[in-house]
Amino acid sequence: LNQMLVEMDGFDTDTNIIMIAATNRPDILDPALLRPGRFDRRVVVPIPDIKGRKGILKVHAKNKPLADDVDLETIAKSTPGFCGADLSNLVNEAALMAARKEKKKIDRSDFEVAKDKVVMGVERKSMIISPQDKENTAYHEIGHVLVAKLIPETDPIHKVTIIPRGWSLGQTHYLPDEKYTKQRKFLLAEIAVLLGGRAAEEIINKDVSTGAGNDLERATDLARKMVCDWGMSDKLGPLTFGKKEEQIFLGREIAQHRDYSEETAERIDEEVRRIILENYERAKQLLVDNMGLLHRLARELLEREVLDNSEIEKIMREYNPLGNDVLKTAGGQDS
Repeated sequence: LNQMLVEMDGFDTDTNIIMIAATNRPDILDPALLRPGRFDRRVVVPIPDIKGRKGILKVHAKNKPLADDVDLETIAKSTPGFCGADLSNLVNEAALMAARKEKKKIDRSDFEVAKDKVVMGVERKSMIISPQDKENTAYHEIGHVLVAKLIPETDPIHKVTIIPRGWSLGQTHYLPDEKYTKQRKFLLAEIAVLLGGRAAEEIINKDVSTGAGNDLERATDLARKMVCDWGMSDKLGPLTFGKKEEQIFLGREIAQHRDYSEETAERIDEEVRRIILENYERAKQLLVDNMGLLHRLARELLEREVLDNSEIEKIMREYNPLGNDVLKTAGGQDS
């Protein structure tokens, strides 16, 4: 570090040299590096938006033979949150899929299979699942899907599957809109969707399983952030609670210092619990009100193992030919 600082100070004022450095830990850099005249201009490199993803896909697909049905803009729209390495992996996986099938060109189906592999993990085809576990997984995933379909503020569904991938027995994949800020009603809807799988298990089996563990963890974490970080609690007001020391760019919390009383801590716990339980009951009521559709979608998923958004909407239209008035929906909550 000292040698680099000495070299930087040794340049003449007319020396046309620009030094560029990259880090994902700007919070631990020596202040001597960041003073004026040294690394005094910072360029933040965020996750690419849709325009950036399309440009990155063009670079990686430049020397690969693409079929006429491949639209890079459509692929860019369906890959929110992908970084450059993810997109490179996606194109390479699609090329491998095409090569295995001895195709001359990479078509849209290859990109779809590759995207599922990158997002949801590799299929575990050798895994033997009992009929009871498979049925429970189907109802769990359809619980997520149906709640998401019945609450207007949620992200659109992309695909649901009960084919084991990675560590999970089934997955529901969404296509989130690129939001830079999220409203309270959207966050409450997201919590209800996360709890929809557990609610479906309880309604159908009169019991619950360990399959909802990750959903409960994410829902609780989201509710606590609403109360402690974003001031979205009417009872506690627009305040934040707890000072954090984090790896800023990695987004991981290192330590949190409590700057509030035991009484406030109890009120925070009560408010988090209230948000979770209210939205759990919200999800349960939606599923109970639309029990026939829950059974229909679960049977279709058990039979096909994978349903995309267009197939889900087709089943819902066939079940409800008169329009949305028959389905009981729930709007956003404000508390």
